[in-house]
Amino acid sequence: MSLSKKIDSDYIEAYKAKATVKVAVLRHLKTAIKNRMVEEKLQELPDEMVLDLIAKQVKQRKDSFDQYSKAGRDDLAQVEAQELAELEVYLPKQLSEEELSDAIDKAIADLGASSMADMGKVMQAVLGAHKGQVDGKIASALVKSKLS
Repeated sequence: MSLSKKIDSDYIEAYKAKATVKVAVLRHLKTAIKNRMVEEKLQELPDEMVLDLIAKQVKQRKDSFDQYSKAGRDDLAQVEAQELAELEVYLPKQLSEEELSDAIDKAIADLGASSMADMGKVMQAVLGAHKGQVDGKIASALVKSKLS
């Protein structure tokens, strides 16, 4: 079953179960998928494109959570955290810090990276090889520390 179809079936289940948070999250996701299908003129999006959309929404939720937490709006931060939990179900398993460090070391060795000027190449290689499995902020910090 494709990821789009799984999202559709989960949406129907959540709607019937009256799971309001999950329904709202999946409704936004389905809208984003539909918009991308129209943009790309496709009948169905490949799972890779759907994962990109999910990762983008996860990033938005994390950013919103941080902003609300800093502003002292714990009520809104809690809503973002719940939505984030619902979205992360659809992402592949995240790399552990050790696995991420190994992937970065491998990318640095493969590319022959030696300075901060090569950071973009290393990040692109790591994020491309492990799509949806890496938090960009964590990877960026690790790459900076290794190239400094």
